[in-house]
Amino acid sequence: MNRRNFVVKTGLATATLGTSTSLVANFAAIGKRTDIINLGVIGTGDRGGGLIPLINEIEQINVAACCDIIPFRLEDALARTKGKAKAYTDYRRLLDDQTIDAVLIATPFSTHSAIAIDALDAGKHVYCEKTMAKGYDGIQTLVDKAKGSGKIFQTGHQYHSSRLYRHAVKLIADGKIGKVISFDCNWNRNDDWRRQVPRPELERAINWRMYREYSGGLLAELCSHQIDIVNWILEECPSKVMGSGGIDYWKDGRETYDNVHLIYTYPSGVKANFTCLTSNSMDGYRTKIMGDKGSIVLGFSNAWFHPEVKNKSELGNVDGVAGATLKWEEEKGVPIELEHADPSAQALLDFKESILNNSMPESNVISGAKAAICVQMGLDAMYNEEIVHWNEDLKI
Repeated sequence: MNRRNFVVKTGLATATLGTSTSLVANFAAIGKRTDIINLGVIGTGDRGGGLIPLINEIEQINVAACCDIIPFRLEDALARTKGKAKAYTDYRRLLDDQTIDAVLIATPFSTHSAIAIDALDAGKHVYCEKTMAKGYDGIQTLVDKAKGSGKIFQTGHQYHSSRLYRHAVKLIADGKIGKVISFDCNWNRNDDWRRQVPRPELERAINWRMYREYSGGLLAELCSHQIDIVNWILEECPSKVMGSGGIDYWKDGRETYDNVHLIYTYPSGVKANFTCLTSNSMDGYRTKIMGDKGSIVLGFSNAWFHPEVKNKSELGNVDGVAGATLKWEEEKGVPIELEHADPSAQALLDFKESILNNSMPESNVISGAKAAICVQMGLDAMYNEEIVHWNEDLKI
């Protein structure tokens, strides 16, 4: 193995690995700083690099440093900061920088726990992209560290920050769809989910989502958002999961499945189905919550209500408004209209506010851990072809 290959191969595993006093109070004690949050972005690929333009629009957050082991990605990220950020190829050197107040971690899934723990040890607030951690030990260790750190920890399940989703969750809690009966969640695409690789030795570093060593595949990268939503709505965690998947279409050397199908059963008896395809895009992204009085369907930035009525002529009496003419969109239902920001932008705004106000984020280490446990349960169920039960030994 030549030196370049060694650096790339080992770098993915090492270089990217590798609430008490508020921040405002710290600033006041120092007496020389303002309430500007200097943020370091660790992992500047599609997600990390893609968030930088959103961060640039938020007052009181400054992207002060970027870190990546892939040169062209680091260069692209620095360009998005207009050259104002410091560059690092080892995240540990970024954490040594005392001017950095917080970090955004957008590295491969398998590295989240170790990097987040190091960041908390370095006294940084943490925004950790989903899925929060890989494996039960990684999840538990990170939860224990975050609980005792005195720092803000937010998990990047951005729909938890969406004001539209929060409104929908409240409608459900207030009985809009009656008793929740079932969930049907899908996230379908028709593409191979690969990124372009300029040199063969960068394959695993760039397409890490295809390899089990680093990734949880479709379940961790996509379905985890919807699992978080189901947990949030039900306010409980699943008791068991069964599932199946396979590499049935893209025969290209990948190790993670190109289609997954899972059923999670909750203590209340509610079942939640999750389907994710890469060879058919029918319905795209959709989270359907079904109750005995109606259903709510959530899209990326829209939501619809479907009342349980026999025909559309009954819609005039929906919500007790006799003779009302309700707007009905073909095949979708009644739109739930609410002004709201892009969920990723809102999540970053929420992170800022949590730091400045020393308040726990809605998408925190506990909700993030619960979703991560569900992901690990699903992976075990598919890979081992067994029904997997909730791990009662975990202390979340």
